[in-house]
Amino acid sequence: MGDGSKPPTASPAASALPPLHAVLPPLVLGTATFNTQYVADPHSMPYRDIVARALSLGVNAFDTSPYYGPSELLLGDALDTLMNPPPSPHPTAATPATPVPRSSFFLITKAGRVAATEFDYSPAWIRYSVLRSLQRLHTPYLDLVYTHDAEFVTPREVLAAVRELRRLRDEEGLVRYVGISGFPVDVLCGLAEMVYAETGEPVDAVMSYGNFTVQNRRLGLPFVDARGVVGGEGVRQSPLARLRKAGVDVVLNASMLGMGLLTSRGIPAGPQTSGAADEAGNSMLAQWHPSPPELRVACKKLAGLATAAGERLESVAIRWALAEWARVAAAAGFGVDMVGSRKIGATVCGVSRIAELEETVTEWRGVLASLGQIQDSTDEAYGAARQGKILDLVQQELWPALGSWIDYVWESPGDDFVNTRRECDRGNVPDDGVIAAYESSRQGRQTGQSTLETR
Repeated sequence: MGDGSKPPTASPAASALPPLHAVLPPLVLGTATFNTQYVADPHSMPYRDIVARALSLGVNAFDTSPYYGPSELLLGDALDTLMNPPPSPHPTAATPATPVPRSSFFLITKAGRVAATEFDYSPAWIRYSVLRSLQRLHTPYLDLVYTHDAEFVTPREVLAAVRELRRLRDEEGLVRYVGISGFPVDVLCGLAEMVYAETGEPVDAVMSYGNFTVQNRRLGLPFVDARGVVGGEGVRQSPLARLRKAGVDVVLNASMLGMGLLTSRGIPAGPQTSGAADEAGNSMLAQWHPSPPELRVACKKLAGLATAAGERLESVAIRWALAEWARVAAAAGFGVDMVGSRKIGATVCGVSRIAELEETVTEWRGVLASLGQIQDSTDEAYGAARQGKILDLVQQELWPALGSWIDYVWESPGDDFVNTRRECDRGNVPDDGVIAAYESSRQGRQTGQSTLETR
């Protein structure tokens, strides 16, 4: 690895796979927004059209979780409709005439978080969660599975969950790559280091959310302000350097808008306990978002500065995060493969409307144009020349306006957190037919194989 650490080891099954950076698409559609935390009725949103449009735009990776309300079910329904379209005299993008093959998209989910204050990282629950996700997502395998919000449990529990996910990879072929996800950057680094030290094999991926945004740049410091890789002790002790030394292959950035903080509408400074949620689920966001009121007010001021510059805050925040993470992650050694030899950082984007998806992809194409990955953007206004304008606006106006709130992070979990999943209940899985259906299917496959072998 060039840093004096021991080379990673892996099981034969893992060694047979290409490295994650060679197969993970650089832009991932996150479906946490297919959830009541963001929209009043996820079932009524155009989720099938969003997924179909994403694929048509070249966004062929999807991130979900059983914790995201009906997200897995809705994403699974959309993908199943595309993979097994019903006969129709009038095919549409959401119900095409030609089936979409499973191999044409990359599917990511998580395991271990059961509810807001309930976590179960036991091997029995992790296996059950994976089997349930396979059923919900209508797929025989998952490309990547994270332990979900790993900071809420002990390192010992994280290690047990990672070992079980790897067993599901090696012995049952249900998982291809294994990662950890969460919020506190230092905790993620420590867990990645622990897994590597304990098992001799690094996690394939770490996903951090809300830590590389216009407001909070902690994941990328001190690379953010440099126009390339900088030297010095600050870099050697940085989060990305720690993750690199722990052998992590890919680090993904998620929640470019800070879970709704960096939007024109913003988040009300105080919870709204009455009245219907607006289209963006603003009332619900105000109730569950962990940000303090003062941070919400500080971020709301950024919207006015963006408007004065002829921009929407969402567009500025998305473009800055996409472009800077593409550069910073690659400089730190975490880029995914693009055409040719160039690598760029991978990002997870969440949308609840097709217009939001198209805006993000347009900005993404502008990023690719600025990096020389494509000839030009589809819209000249989003091309390479736009990058300088966005960087100047962020560095010269938005960051100074944030003042002491720049790079602020809230505690996760808070001091008062208690895992409401009692230890004696961890590993108790519901008798809902998920495991029985899988075992029956596996037995059928094995019997069929044995019959073939005797012929």
